[in-house]
Amino acid sequence: MNDPRESPSIGDVTIDDEFFRPRREVNREVTIEYQYEQLEAAGTLDNFRRVRDGERGGHSGMWFQDSDAYKWIEAASYVLASRDDDDLEARVDEVIDLIADAQGADGYLNTYFDLEVPDKRWSNLNTMHELYCGGHLIEAAVAHYRATGKETLLDVARDFADHVDEMFPEQIDGAPGHQEIELALIKLAAVTDEDRYRDLAAYFVDVRGTTDRFAWENDHREEIATLEEWEGDEGGAEGDGEIGADDEDADSDGDAEEGNDDAEGGNDDAAEENDEWEDAEVEPYDASYNQAHAPLREQDAVEGHAVRAMYYFAGATDVAAETGDDGLLAHLDDLWENMTTRRMYVTGGIGSQHPGERFTIDYHLPNETAYAETCAAIGSIFWNQRLFEATGDAKYTDLIEWTLYNAVLPGVSLDGREFFYDNPLASDGDSHREGWFDCACCPPNVARLLASLERYLYATDDEALYVNQYVGGRAELSVAGTAVSISQVSDLPWEGSVTLDIDAAEPATFALRLRVPGWAEDVSIAVDGEAVDTAVDAADAPTYVTLDREWADAEISVEFGMSVEVFEAHPDVAADAGRVALTRGPLVYCLEGVDHDRPLHQYAIDPTTDFAATHREDVLDGVTVLDGEATVPSLDGWDDELYRPAVETATENVSITAVPYYAWDNREPGEMAVWVREA
Repeated sequence: MNDPRESPSIGDVTIDDEFFRPRREVNREVTIEYQYEQLEAAGTLDNFRRVRDGERGGHSGMWFQDSDAYKWIEAASYVLASRDDDDLEARVDEVIDLIADAQGADGYLNTYFDLEVPDKRWSNLNTMHELYCGGHLIEAAVAHYRATGKETLLDVARDFADHVDEMFPEQIDGAPGHQEIELALIKLAAVTDEDRYRDLAAYFVDVRGTTDRFAWENDHREEIATLEEWEGDEGGAEGDGEIGADDEDADSDGDAEEGNDDAEGGNDDAAEENDEWEDAEVEPYDASYNQAHAPLREQDAVEGHAVRAMYYFAGATDVAAETGDDGLLAHLDDLWENMTTRRMYVTGGIGSQHPGERFTIDYHLPNETAYAETCAAIGSIFWNQRLFEATGDAKYTDLIEWTLYNAVLPGVSLDGREFFYDNPLASDGDSHREGWFDCACCPPNVARLLASLERYLYATDDEALYVNQYVGGRAELSVAGTAVSISQVSDLPWEGSVTLDIDAAEPATFALRLRVPGWAEDVSIAVDGEAVDTAVDAADAPTYVTLDREWADAEISVEFGMSVEVFEAHPDVAADAGRVALTRGPLVYCLEGVDHDRPLHQYAIDPTTDFAATHREDVLDGVTVLDGEATVPSLDGWDDELYRPAVETATENVSITAVPYYAWDNREPGEMAVWVREA
């Protein structure tokens, strides 16, 4: 295993980027405040108050709703790490005090169990999400401690983790139904230097798929906590979010819906198997749903619930890095290859099926019914960041960029108040962001990612400084024992020009590694105006160009070639047969009905068409649009006909305009399509 790379703390990086600055300002000034209001409206904070006051019954919202409060604290803490905000800090402290007052003397904390079924703790690992909520508590505590130095929430998290350490595996041998605590425990170990938290994380990674705990629970529902006690109180939250279409899969009857299917099969006839998955029947229990069908090292494909898979693989990558397990790391890379070459949308979205919010089979990537949950895309970024830190491979940071622009940013409206849970790649006009959801996992997930973007831009190891993402701003880092300032001006995602200024406290020799994106047609680099032979062409990307020299004060100019690319999908992707998609730079584009006179299914694109890229400040808060020509069938002679010979129908040329996919559904409602018929 290579020496690991270290990502900077949020306080070491300042983002001042033309594209991301306004989005992060909306996230800070609007979204985080709005989400706090939703925590009150949904009864999330009242659940803690009831537990604090010794009440019983009356739990509001989903049974795992505690996690929404924890993710809000985490997002707010990242904001506090980058700027002073006395009002926000006071509000965070108030919520933390409430959480601390609700915690039991033994360290246990879960408002659903405390209010509804206090005698059934830890009886239903598969469905009830005690460990999932606890993982988000730990992540929030670590973020808050790193941002403020306060140990108020960290003490709560440690007490909870200590309680879990007493229970697992000594009294209970099993894994969480929804992964999350694995990666959280590694974070806790990092700030406490407690090896037992690392050991506990490793246990949860390794025990999955080796016990029959989940199957036993499924067969002994009368002995465990089930959702029969849960009344599904929506708590007054705005919006009509979907119970049963959420990260946790609760059906309308209140029983755990594993959302799984027995259908299996290879890839000999992907089109036929895709049809089978469209009409899959829900089974009561399928171990692949939460990646428990086999030990991790024996799994040969990414399976099941996509969010669970990403959190699991992220935690497993942490464990592999902490323990020096090269074999596990190599196996995780094999799973990454399976995901990215057979089970991922062109946007970077993952999880193609609504029932179970899950991966299905190779090349099953429907567009209108795509799930592609926002949380799953965020989980993919978490996993890819850890894979990069462990290996230094540019393919991981490259996918982070692609996923961020095309699978995460669509999850929040431009005004920061509405959200997509699932992200279809085609819509007849009835898909819209919502103000909130009964299962509100995605909105605070987006908020915490945008608030912590600083951690993804750079990395260092003993001999190098990595530039992973081209986002304007400044960072203060230590490289090769020397304090180094790096500032960046980036024209992404609209153009491929980047300028970097290096200022070392004293002359120092180290490698500057610049990621060459996979979308770059070519790359040119100059240091202080002198061209550098990069020995890299488009066929090599994604990769890093390494500039190894003594650095003191230098300016690096980078140009990445950017043009419109017309993509087609693998022939086994039945949904995209005879269709093409448009990309430019790091962005996937789509057609929206608001820009066109005809229904979108009538348009056909010739892949050789030249598209003009024009930046329009009057469109969608300023975007580069793609203007070109397409063909549509002539309507002459169809007034009194339903069918006629194909030779009688001519086509005519018309103009089309494509906009970035991340920005769709921010204007008047209408159709949308990423994949368009090929002429």
